[in-house]
Amino acid sequence: MTTTPNDPRTSHPHDGFPDQQQRQPGLLAQTTPAPDHGEDSYEGSGRLQGRRALITGGDSGIGRAVAIAFAREGADVAIAHLPEEQADADGTVELITAAGRTGLSLAGDVRDEGFAAQIVESTVEGLGGLDILVLNAAYQKDRDGVENLETEEFDRVMRTNLYGMVFTARAAIPHLPAGASIIVSSSIQAFNPSPGLVDYAMTKAAQVAFVKALAQDLGPRGIRVNAVAPGPVWTPLIPATGWDAERLTTFGQDTPLGRAGQPAELAGAYVYLASEAASYVSGAVLPVTGGKGL
Repeated sequence: MTTTPNDPRTSHPHDGFPDQQQRQPGLLAQTTPAPDHGEDSYEGSGRLQGRRALITGGDSGIGRAVAIAFAREGADVAIAHLPEEQADADGTVELITAAGRTGLSLAGDVRDEGFAAQIVESTVEGLGGLDILVLNAAYQKDRDGVENLETEEFDRVMRTNLYGMVFTARAAIPHLPAGASIIVSSSIQAFNPSPGLVDYAMTKAAQVAFVKALAQDLGPRGIRVNAVAPGPVWTPLIPATGWDAERLTTFGQDTPLGRAGQPAELAGAYVYLASEAASYVSGAVLPVTGGKGL
């Protein structure tokens, strides 16, 4: 059977997004239009059969899309999320269990060292082990110049995006067998930073260094470490960033494909990096940016 490929310029919303504001963390019920996480489109083929995954920030956005894909590829999935995101997390777990897999919801804040480590123990206990770790939790906020960057906000970005990542990775490594995969959600901001996201961009660049160093450290143990670098992707984090109507209307339109991505369009990259198809891929940063260069 021959199928016609979709035009990537118009296969998802491409006219920008309506003005909307949310408090952090962004929630799906308040995000218009609703992001596409692959709920109705992702079809698995058993590429992760029997694996056990932990995804931080797995309640919505890219994390939810990855959770759906992993489950439909045969993995059991635990997701960590903020308590305020429980409704979104419950929806993600329902999608995991609908795929016939075990889903776990772990509520807390990865800025807390104890919680960031405990989610590993909870996953190992609840799923019987850990083979895939996706370090995806993140926080960003629009900044009006470094001179106006409050220390409390700077600390929140650093502790969420970097400290939490290290806390969880550190706890997970002793549990990871040869063949395991660690995947970090970095960003195009690591290579092409926006002034209004200066602190967020700093953390994303640091994550790239972390991935490259950890890949060298863990390679001799048979553990692969990689990153995905998304471009502009429509998730609840975007309307909670603090951008004005003009920025939302034009969000993603500076890419060669002329639009923002949807979370579902990221899921395949994570599945690839977690699967045997990427058995010789480590220390890599895979861009999913709509053609926008790193």
